[in-house]
Amino acid sequence: MDEGARWYRAFHVLFYACLTVPALTGREDRTLTWAVAAAMGLHYWLFVVRGKDRFERLHPMAWHLAVLIALMALLIVLDPAYETLIFGMLPLPYLLLPGRWAYGGAAALVTTAFTASGGLAEITRDPSRAASLLGGIALAVLMGWFANFLVKAGERNRELGVLEERTRLAGEIHDTLAQGFSGVITQLEAAEQAGDDLAAVRERIAGAKRLARESLAEARRSVHQLRPEPLRRERLDLALAGVARRWSAESGIRARMAVSGPPRPLAPEVEVVLLRAAQEGLANVARHARAASVALTLTYMDGEVTLDVLDDGTGFDGTGFDGTGFDGAGFDGTRFDDPGREGGYGLAVMRERAARVGGAVTVESARGEGTALCVSIPCA
Repeated sequence: MDEGARWYRAFHVLFYACLTVPALTGREDRTLTWAVAAAMGLHYWLFVVRGKDRFERLHPMAWHLAVLIALMALLIVLDPAYETLIFGMLPLPYLLLPGRWAYGGAAALVTTAFTASGGLAEITRDPSRAASLLGGIALAVLMGWFANFLVKAGERNRELGVLEERTRLAGEIHDTLAQGFSGVITQLEAAEQAGDDLAAVRERIAGAKRLARESLAEARRSVHQLRPEPLRRERLDLALAGVARRWSAESGIRARMAVSGPPRPLAPEVEVVLLRAAQEGLANVARHARAASVALTLTYMDGEVTLDVLDDGTGFDGTGFDGTGFDGAGFDGTRFDDPGREGGYGLAVMRERAARVGGAVTVESARGEGTALCVSIPCA
């Protein structure tokens, strides 16, 4: 049972409790009172409990609410003990009626109960009693407004949660399937170029199969929000070294990993950001840089950790990148604002991940002088 269904059940139980308890006490001759209470309970069951699919439809729910209010007034006239029934009926206008009509229904409910209990007659003798009526209406309207506010806030939070989850999955799919397929394509292209060298062809095909299996397993783990496989087995610096080593074997480009400062445990989300940034940086080097070597440096400092990915490739024109520079150019030379270009999207995901943990991504490059990617994240 979801949360909404539990609230509906609670409201129904409250109504029937308020309808039943006064019937157990009061006057001796209760035949008519019981008959009216039974009719009210039956009407509520037929058109409220079983009419959930028609909630917030002005017609016919306004008529059903009017019938229930009239029966409540009759019960109060027959037995003042039924004045407590208003507590079981306060949620009804907000369940049955749409928008601002609900506030009008709540005001009508309070006014009818006040009148049936003799309140209007008392106002003629004591005008100060009008304050009780106005206070009751204001309280009922305020309660409804607050309940609607909470409902809308919950809906916004759910929408934000869905959006964040979609963004996370999009990034994870890019980091796993897209990069894995790029590696598979590289291996298969190398197999084609091997010609008649059957041993080289078999080696490349085996590498492609291994990459496909690893990407599939990583995608499954990402969907289940588990830590990436390298971080499940090793600490961050060793995991990065393993990523660089495997990437070098697959791409044929020399890669070395260095650590500056004593390694220390980091928050899991920070380690994931740095690992994914390294994978994305290396993938872009393989796709675009035409580099002979690449160096990764993980630096532990007081209050900050940084990851640098430096290649000796062709580079591109630009003086720096903070996520808005280069007139929208991505660090691999593609357009950052073009969602159809894989490199630009990869950088956008990298920046979003870093921003979620308070970090930043910068890129520096020059034509013929390679590219330097830096991810810096504050940490204790």
